[in-house]
Amino acid sequence: MNVGDAYGTHPGAIAALLEAAGEAAMVLSFQEDRTFAALSVGRFGTVGSTRLDWAGAEVIERCELFDADELRRLVASCAEADDLAVVLWSNLAVPSVALPAALAAARAEAVLECSPECWIYLVDSGVLIEFQDGEGFTAGKVPH
Repeated sequence: MNVGDAYGTHPGAIAALLEAAGEAAMVLSFQEDRTFAALSVGRFGTVGSTRLDWAGAEVIERCELFDADELRRLVASCAEADDLAVVLWSNLAVPSVALPAALAAARAEAVLECSPECWIYLVDSGVLIEFQDGEGFTAGKVPH
């Protein structure tokens, strides 16, 4: 079995997010996931298995809080008007989701309940927000 075969095999993990977001959310195919990953998390090195190495990147903010209110605040402060947010999970079995950034912020609880680690790529603004449960958020510009 290759990685593409395992992609999206656990859609139940995002069911609450999809229900909360309604038709404004789109589940990404494996190819779409890999394309957005290459434009965002793929431009960073890693520390351990899932944490990004932010050395050399323009970090906008780090915070130790890791609740929905903090995610809402970060998305609102980093996103441009009508920004597209792509939520990527640390487990490829959970399919990635694209939705308006304002909706990702409004449904922050549902986003954080899907996985203990995720990345929210704000496409238009070129910002990536990393979430590591128990460690907080890091937001910064994606290196070119």
